[in-house]
Amino acid sequence: GQPLGPRRLSLKPVPKLPDTEAFLQEALVKVKKQARGYLAPELCFQAVRAATERPFAEGVRRERELFGVLLSSGQARALQYAFFAERAVRRWATPGGASWSSAAPQPVRKAAVIGLGTMGRGIVTSLVKANIPVVALEQDLEYLNKGRKAVMLLLEREAMKMEGGAQTLDFHNSAHFQFTVDFDLLHDVDLVIEAVFENMALKKEIFHKLSKICKPEALLCTNTSALNIDEIASATSRPQQVIGTHFFSPAHVMRLLEIIYGRHTSPTAIATAMQLAKALKKVGVVVGNCFGFVGNRMMFPYVQQAVFLVEEGSRPEAVDQVLKDFGFKIGPFRMSDLAGLDVGWRSRKEQGLTGPSLPAGTPARQRHGQRYSPLPDLLCQQGRFGQKTARGWYQYEKAGGRIATPDPWLHNFLSQYRDTHGIETRFIDQEEILERCLFSLINEGFAILAEGIASGPEHLD
Repeated sequence: GQPLGPRRLSLKPVPKLPDTEAFLQEALVKVKKQARGYLAPELCFQAVRAATERPFAEGVRRERELFGVLLSSGQARALQYAFFAERAVRRWATPGGASWSSAAPQPVRKAAVIGLGTMGRGIVTSLVKANIPVVALEQDLEYLNKGRKAVMLLLEREAMKMEGGAQTLDFHNSAHFQFTVDFDLLHDVDLVIEAVFENMALKKEIFHKLSKICKPEALLCTNTSALNIDEIASATSRPQQVIGTHFFSPAHVMRLLEIIYGRHTSPTAIATAMQLAKALKKVGVVVGNCFGFVGNRMMFPYVQQAVFLVEEGSRPEAVDQVLKDFGFKIGPFRMSDLAGLDVGWRSRKEQGLTGPSLPAGTPARQRHGQRYSPLPDLLCQQGRFGQKTARGWYQYEKAGGRIATPDPWLHNFLSQYRDTHGIETRFIDQEEILERCLFSLINEGFAILAEGIASGPEHLD
């Protein structure tokens, strides 16, 4: 029987902070830093600010105005598109007529991961977080112990993030989680993910071994970023069970999982890989088989343009900054340092673009009649592999360090390189950086669609 008046929040005065202005300023800086490029968080901040400064009715009116701005914004349209696109990719189809509506997945009760490098560690962590029992395999004890340490560290970090949440992470249970160098322990797993480095001969050797040891219905997955799925499958007696599961680095964080079907991959295998993506809380996207598939194939020309820009007079930090300001979380050079420059180098050697297999007299800046920049190769020859060696396109405080600072050595190296090749340094503005990097990426996307490697624009996006 009490009157409602005094309980109505809108009638109560807003409590004053001793230094409201300073507090709000600090909050705004934080919001801008965390939500770089996003409209909504900043406008939310403005709405809260209006509530502290104006009477209730005016504050509500201001909030409505701000909401109106967002409602009609390009960002709102893009986010709505992304929301529906992410759901549309669950409805996959292949040119051969297999599709999500008719294929049923096999259960995955136990999985294995081969190789405990950067990718393997992240994949093991993802599986453990999804409560899937996992066997982790390495080639020898030294690598196994190193990998085990790194995985445990990742899992401890993940467990700390989840603390206080409903589920806890139990990763000390040996029935759930074992490390081994013995291939025979994989005889009863439902699914194997191979995550060794990008070398075709090595992958084929492993797949040959797996097709002898694993049970006939086990799914054999390769975490390759560019290699031909059909060629890998040719080393097995069951190409219908072979599929590409391309995780993105760091694998326990990145939500995208590219699922690549080969010529013989069965619809059941595709459905099982999609089901796995869901269990790992990742977005699985089914794509066809070509060099680099979709993600990396679009990335190649994007990174290539970034390197050309540096060749012509820009600096890595300038290119990265323009792309960060546009809204990317990380620029191409920081990304390259993070992934490791040696990964691309190994791939270019395999393709015969660089290294000893290149015919004598090949011009330094041309391959197969196309413009080519040897800059990343030259950095690798100097042992500059990025973050892990404390030197790459940037310098870091220590090996494995995360704080990137521009490197005077590199600037000097670039100007010597330009002198050697007679390239005149010129000023390159932000617009040119943005257009050259993005348009080359977008154009590659159109080529992928035209070839039927992806079944719709949502899959690319």
